[in-house]
Amino acid sequence: MVRLTPEVIEAAPQYLNPVGQYELSLRDLKIAVVENLGATLNQFDTIDFTNNDIRKLDGFPFLPKLKTLYFANNRIARIAENLQEYIPNLDTIMLNNNTLQELTDIDPLATIPKLAHVSFARNPISMLKDYRLYVIHMLPNLRTLDSNRITQKEREAARKLYKSKSGDKAKKPKKAANTFVPGEELAKQQQQQAPRMTKKDADAIKKAIMEAKSIDEVERLKALLQAGQMPNSNEQKQHQNGHTINTESMEQEQHSGNNTMEM
Repeated sequence: MVRLTPEVIEAAPQYLNPVGQYELSLRDLKIAVVENLGATLNQFDTIDFTNNDIRKLDGFPFLPKLKTLYFANNRIARIAENLQEYIPNLDTIMLNNNTLQELTDIDPLATIPKLAHVSFARNPISMLKDYRLYVIHMLPNLRTLDSNRITQKEREAARKLYKSKSGDKAKKPKKAANTFVPGEELAKQQQQQAPRMTKKDADAIKKAIMEAKSIDEVERLKALLQAGQMPNSNEQKQHQNGHTINTESMEQEQHSGNNTMEM
């Protein structure tokens, strides 16, 4: 495995290719990572990375002159985002015989505005259903795909297919978010179990509020009144017992006071 150093780049063949582009050949070097391309000083129209071990399409500095890239016979499975920031004038990229698995793997190429010629032949994606139509849909400026000219009929089919699919997605009702709220289930159960109050019950609670002996009791009764709920049977018994005890206690205190005055 060879690292792509400035020295390797300087020693690599450089020539004017048959289509009149200045080309740098980095073929057959067992390169695993694209790096140090700043050493090219943005002199080349074409860089050839055929027959290496590259796994990800990235590592480019700003190379506005670069128009063509050859990456056939590598192991590319991923394409970096935001390539348009580094190779904005790329016109052609050949990715034959790599390992792109899903149609969406090619989506990052959609940001390159001048991309007109691509090839994914002998990648796993080229065997998938609607492969050509998906690529045409995602890369609308393409003129050729896998060295075959894109027809107007294919463009219309891609437009129709993916317009229909986007419409189907829009029609599907969204499921309500299943958000967990602590205590929500318990509150529902309590609400279901608590008896609903009548006007008579509400008046009784208001009277109980007026007669309450503590702030806590007042707040509890107010909360029940606002929620439209009656206290459960245990609470009612406790309230009634408490009220009876308080009444008896007051009567005892009054009786004791009277006896004291008589003496």
